Amino acid sequence: MAQAYHLAQVNVGRFRKPVEDPANADFMNALDHVNALAEASAGFIWRLKGEGDNAMDLKPYDDPNMAINMSVWESVEALGAFVYRNMDHRGVMRRRREWFEEMPVYMALWWVPVGHAPTVAEAKAKLALLELRGPTAEAFTFRQPFAAPSGADVAPVLDACA
Repeated sequence: MAQAYHLAQVNVGRFRKPVEDPANADFMNALDHVNALAEASAGFIWRLKGEGDNAMDLKPYDDPNMAINMSVWESVEALGAFVYRNMDHRGVMRRRREWFEEMPVYMALWWVPVGHAPTVAEAKAKLALLELRGPTAEAFTFRQPFAAPSGADVAPVLDACA
């Protein structure tokens, strides 16, 4: 039987300085490489793109310093392998506090039907739901994942970069 759901993820961040500030150069210069690594990873399905080959020109918030990244993966395990085991991605993640302000909720995971590309509005709603209710089957985290509606078990993916 074919898998009926894929895993969607969103992460947002508010730059500490304006996006074009030289302090953000390492992050901006790593985007294309890290995005290409994601697309070449096992289990990758789709990612949000704007005018360029990334989502930096998309402005889902009134604040011009907010950035968004969204993607869809075959499973929690596939996304977790990329996020926590890809050394280039981990290197960028380890430096995120240099570029981005701390936020109570900046990432959410949720299940989408196979073939569905989530919208920015949907992603923002998932972040808000996670902030309001904590992890639920509708919006969750790597530390507290929920099974796809098909009922497959999901083990926690611990943050190896903490």
